[in-house]
Amino acid sequence: MPAAAVLTERSASRAPGALDDVDDELPALPAMWADPPRPPIPVVAAIVPVIGAVALWLVTGSMMALWLALLGPLVAVATMLDARRGARRDRRRAAVDALSARRLVSDAVSRRHEAERRRLWVRHPDVARFAARDDEIWRSATGAPTLVVGEGEVASAVRVRGGEGDPDAVEVRRRAARLSAAPVTVPIADGVVLVGEGVAADAVQRALALQLCLAIPPGELRIVGTLRDDLAWAEVLPQRARPDGFALAIVAPGEQVPADADGVIARCRPGEPFPPRCTTVITVSSPDAAVLERAGETVLLRVEAIAREQAETIAAALAERAEHSLGIVRGIPAPIPLASLVAQAPPSSRGALAAVIGLAGADPAIIDLVSDGPHAVVAGVTGSGKSELLITWILALCSTHTTDQVTFLLADFKGGTAFDPLAGVPHVTGVITDLDGAGARRAIESLRAEMRSREAVIAGAGARDILDPRVELPRLVVVVDEFAALLGDHPEMNTLFADVAARGRALGIHLVLGTQRAAGVIREALLANCPLRVSLRVTDPADSRALLGTDDAARLPGGVTGRGSALVRRAGDAAPQNVRIALSTPDDVASAMTRTGSARPRRPWLPALPRRLSLDDLSAHAARGGAVPAVMLGLADEPERQRQCAVGISRADRALLVVGGPGSGLTNVLDLVEAQAGTEVVRLPAGAEAMWDAVAALADDPPRGTSILLDDLDAMSTRFPPEYAQILLERIEAVVRRAGDGDLTVVATAHRMTGAVSRLAELFPRRLVLPFATRADHAAVGGDPAAFDPDARAGRGRLDGLVVQIAQAPSRPAFGEEPTARTPRSASPAAGGRGAADPWVPVAHLTGFVARRSPAPRRAIAVWEASGIHAVGIDAYAAAPEVPTGAPVVIVGEPDDWQRHWRLLADVRGDHDLLVDASCAAELRVLAGVRTVPPYCEPGRGRAWLISAGAEPVRIVLPDDDVLSLRRGDLP
Repeated sequence: MPAAAVLTERSASRAPGALDDVDDELPALPAMWADPPRPPIPVVAAIVPVIGAVALWLVTGSMMALWLALLGPLVAVATMLDARRGARRDRRRAAVDALSARRLVSDAVSRRHEAERRRLWVRHPDVARFAARDDEIWRSATGAPTLVVGEGEVASAVRVRGGEGDPDAVEVRRRAARLSAAPVTVPIADGVVLVGEGVAADAVQRALALQLCLAIPPGELRIVGTLRDDLAWAEVLPQRARPDGFALAIVAPGEQVPADADGVIARCRPGEPFPPRCTTVITVSSPDAAVLERAGETVLLRVEAIAREQAETIAAALAERAEHSLGIVRGIPAPIPLASLVAQAPPSSRGALAAVIGLAGADPAIIDLVSDGPHAVVAGVTGSGKSELLITWILALCSTHTTDQVTFLLADFKGGTAFDPLAGVPHVTGVITDLDGAGARRAIESLRAEMRSREAVIAGAGARDILDPRVELPRLVVVVDEFAALLGDHPEMNTLFADVAARGRALGIHLVLGTQRAAGVIREALLANCPLRVSLRVTDPADSRALLGTDDAARLPGGVTGRGSALVRRAGDAAPQNVRIALSTPDDVASAMTRTGSARPRRPWLPALPRRLSLDDLSAHAARGGAVPAVMLGLADEPERQRQCAVGISRADRALLVVGGPGSGLTNVLDLVEAQAGTEVVRLPAGAEAMWDAVAALADDPPRGTSILLDDLDAMSTRFPPEYAQILLERIEAVVRRAGDGDLTVVATAHRMTGAVSRLAELFPRRLVLPFATRADHAAVGGDPAAFDPDARAGRGRLDGLVVQIAQAPSRPAFGEEPTARTPRSASPAAGGRGAADPWVPVAHLTGFVARRSPAPRRAIAVWEASGIHAVGIDAYAAAPEVPTGAPVVIVGEPDDWQRHWRLLADVRGDHDLLVDASCAAELRVLAGVRTVPPYCEPGRGRAWLISAGAEPVRIVLPDDDVLSLRRGDLP
C-alpha cells in the first residue's frame, strides 16, 4: 500500500460522529430490604375470651362454657403466624424488585460506559484510530501534550446512587466507577520509559512516538537528540526538521536524555537503571500483557505495537503531507555566501542605497532603501534568521558604499550580542543595547538633535533635501533589532520614531525596524511610512497580512530547512517575492572595513555624563559653552540637542529645593554654593539655639544680595518642641516668600516632604532631585516615576527635567569616599550681645533668679558666690529685705515660691533683672508676663532667660564649674 494511503484509508468500522443517547440521570438502587419488627403478643385478645368463658360458666353452670376460654390463645397464635407469613412474602417481593433495579442500572451503566469509552477514544486516539480518521491528524489539541500508553481500566465519570446495605449493589457501584478498555493517558512531560526485551518494547516505543507525531503538527512538536539504528526511521518525520515547539526525545537503551528535551519516550532493558525525568514505567511482556506503574499505582494494559516497516511508511506519509500542506521541504539547502553576490550589486550613487541580500530564484535579490523605502520593517519569529538578515543587509551596504555615503546606528534589544561582529566596521557610529539602560535611551533620543543638525546643514546649503549636490552629508541608517522590546522599555520612543519616519526621507535618515510581529507593535502612523516590508516566517497569519497583505509568511517552512527564507514586498509589488537570504562571514566584515571615506563618521550622540565632576572641570566646560551661571551646580545632559551645558542658579531663581536620599549628595550642593558665593552667604548653623537665632534674624531683616543655605529642612522642625517648630517653619516660609523681593537666593535640602515641609516645598520654584533608593520615594518628592534610575550614583540628579551631574565641592571628598575631618563652620552669633559661649554674671544691684533645685542653677550660684556675689533665698529676703551695699544680690527661689511672693516678683520684674532658668519654661509666661515665644534654649545645657526691667527675654548662658576663676574685679 502507498505511504499516503496508510493515513487516508477509512476503516469500515468507523466510529460514528454522534454518541448514543443515554438517560440524563441513572435510576437509584433500592436500599437493602430489612425485616419489619416482630409484632407483640396480643395479650388482651387472649385474656378477654377466658374472662368471658368463666363469666358464662358462673351464670349457666355449664362446663361447656369453659371451652370458649381456648379461643383467646388460639387467636393470638394465629395472628403471630400470619405476620410471619406476610414478612416472608414482602422479602421475596423486595428481592425481585432489587434484582430488577440492579439489572436496569447495570444496563444503563453499560450504555454510559460505551458512550464514555467512545468519547475518550475520540479525544485520545492511538495510531490505529488516526489511520482510520486522517482528519484528526495534526488537530493541534490545546493544553499540555498527553500520550495514550495503552488500553486498560480507568476511573469512570458514571456514578450510581442508592443500594445502601446491599452487597450486590456495592458490586454495581464498583463496576460503574471503573471503565474498562479505555485509553490510559499520561502527560508526556512526565517522561515514559519502556522496560522489556526483544521487538515488543521497540514496537511499542515506535507506536507512542508516532502517536504524538500524528496528533501534534510540526512547529508545535519537534524531535530532538540522536536517532541511531532502530530509531533511524524517525529522521524523515517533519517534526525532526522544525526547531520550535515541544521538544520530544526518543531514547534508545543506553542513550542519554538530551538536556533540551521537554518530554522523553525511552527504552530500557530489564535490570538497567531508568533514565532521568521518567516518572512513568511500562513493563512490556507482549502487546496484550503490559504493566503501567506511575505515582504508586499499577494498571494492566493492552499496548499498541507498530512494526518498523509500518513506522517508516507512516513517517514518509507525514513528510509528504507536511510538504504539501505546510510547505516543509525535505533536505536542507546549502547556504548562500554574501561574497558571491556583492559583485552583482549595482554601483553606488548619490540617490540610492541598493544592496544584494540574497537570491530570488536564480537572480540576485536587490533592495534599495531609498527608492523602495525610505524605511523598512523586518519581521520574523525567533530562529527564522532575522538577525542574520540584518547583518547581511548592513555588510552588503558597507561593502559597496564608503563612510561618506552611509553610516549606521545599530540598536540591539534582544540581549546585546547580535551586532558585536559589526562594532569595528568604520561605517558603524555606535552599537547600543538593552544592557546600556539609560545610555540606550539617551542615544536614541539624540536622533532629535541629529534631525535638527541635518535640517540646519541642508538649510545652510540652500537646499531642500539631502539629494541636492550642495549637501555633503552621509545617509544615516538606524537599525533596531527587536523594536517591540525597545518600545517595551521606552514606550515614549514611539513618538520619536514616528517623527523620524515622517521626516527622514528628506534628511537622509532611514529606519530598519526588526520585530517578531508587526501587528499590534508598530503603530499605523509609523508602519505607513515603512513601505519596504521583509518578512521571514511568522506564526500568525494576521501578522503576515498586516505586513505583506497575504498569509504567505505564515506558510514559510520553519526549522533548519526554512531558516533564511523570506518574502520581500516593495510599495509597487503586486505580490511578495520569495528570497533566500545570503549569509555573511568574517571575511565580509574585513572587506567592509576597507570602504572608508575622507573622515571617520561623526557619532550622533555625545558621551555620557562623567561619574565625577570637579568644580574646575565644570568651570572650564561652562567657559567653552559661553553662558556661565552665577552659581554653577553641575553639567546637564540634553541628548535631544546633542549638547551638555553647565547649569546653576542665579538671583532671579529666588529659591532651589534639593531633595534626595541618604548619601545622595545633599550637603555637597550646599558646600558647592557656599564655595562660589564667598562672603555673600548665610548658612544656618547646626546647633538648635544658633539655628533659632539665625532664622529669627533672617525673618526680621534679611540681608540683600545673599545666598541663604538651609540643610535638612525636613529635620529642622523635629529638633524643636511643637510650638517652636511651627514658628521656625513660619519664619523660614516668610524668608522664602521675600526672597524674590529682597534679592535673596534660598537653597534648601530635604530627604522627605511630609507635613508642613510639603507646604513649604511648594514655595520653591526650582527643584533638584538626587537619587533615592526606591521609585516610591522618588515619586513622593515630585520626581517623574518614569525617569527613576535605580542605579544612579550620588550626585546624579534631575533639574528642570534634565539629567545633571552635580560637581564636587572643593571642601568635600569624592562621592562614595569616606569624609575627612573638617573644620566646623562658624555659626552666626547668638542674639543678645555676648557670644554664645560667654557665661553670664549679674551686674544689676538686685537680680531675681527663678530656678529649680537642679545641678545647673546650683553650679551657677556657686560660681557667683565665689566671685563675691551674694545669693539669698527668697523667703529669707522677704523676711529681711536688706541689700548689702557694694555687691550684686541674687534672690533665688522656685516658681511656686516666687508666685507666693508676688509683690516681690512684680517689683523685681519691673525695676530689676529677672532670670528664669530653662527648666522653668512652663512657668515663664506666668512669672514674667511674656506673651511672645522666648529665644529657644536647649534643655540640660545651662541656659536661662533674662528679663531686664520688663524688656523682652533674651537667652543667657549660666556659668559652670570651669569658670570659678571669675573674680569680683572681672565683673563688668
